[in-house]
Amino acid sequence: MAKVSANSTVLPAGGGPFELSALSIGVFLCDQPTHRLSVGSSRKHHVPLKKQQGWILPAGSNGICEYDEDLELSLVSLDTSILQEFGVGQRFEFEAIVGEIDPLLLSLSLNAAEFSSNGTLYRETMQRALAAHVVQTLKPSPKWNVGIGDARLRRVLDYIHDNLGSDLSLASMAALAAMSATHFSKAFKKQVGTSPLQYVIEARLDLASVLLKTTQQSVAEIAWRVGYQDLSRFGQHFKRKFGVTPAAFRAQ
Repeated sequence: MAKVSANSTVLPAGGGPFELSALSIGVFLCDQPTHRLSVGSSRKHHVPLKKQQGWILPAGSNGICEYDEDLELSLVSLDTSILQEFGVGQRFEFEAIVGEIDPLLLSLSLNAAEFSSNGTLYRETMQRALAAHVVQTLKPSPKWNVGIGDARLRRVLDYIHDNLGSDLSLASMAALAAMSATHFSKAFKKQVGTSPLQYVIEARLDLASVLLKTTQQSVAEIAWRVGYQDLSRFGQHFKRKFGVTPAAFRAQ
């Protein structure tokens, strides 16, 4: 088995279940605004991805990947043996990355298919450069008392995305995480990088952007569906994030 394999392919619209035997980097070569993904479960989430965004998944990952337009994809797989050269164990576990990919890792991944067209020394050097940067980028940092991999925080994130149209509360999220509201807020921001409130707002607006492009529902209906009772506030938040009003966004 090659230590690093890479290819570009065009997959027909639809998608479906997947299972990866090796650590894999998938780079989208076209925009997929209605992309839906689940990893390790059957619960799919809307995860709009742009050209040169994608995902990095550990060996053994499985789930569902769906898209409504043909998908041009660059896929790179790294065998365990080359990763072990850089200090990771047989089972290199890390949290799946979906969205932006480290710029250097992105460049190496997009050029990985060309490594084999050059001499052995160049190929081996570049493959190891890719493997080294994968490990450097993904090797877990020391855990604190509530990491992103903790089942409690995973439960909260699933709850948020399943209930974006509801009146979400800090108290309900904290209860799911079995924490006080104060402790939960600090833990969430430290690990996710934003407050629970801002995370919910961003998730609601991302879902609204998909619905504007893929349904005929009115702006008011979409605002209500993603949890906004105040249409004016929805318009303000949407314009702040996307630079245009919901109606102008739909017309683009």
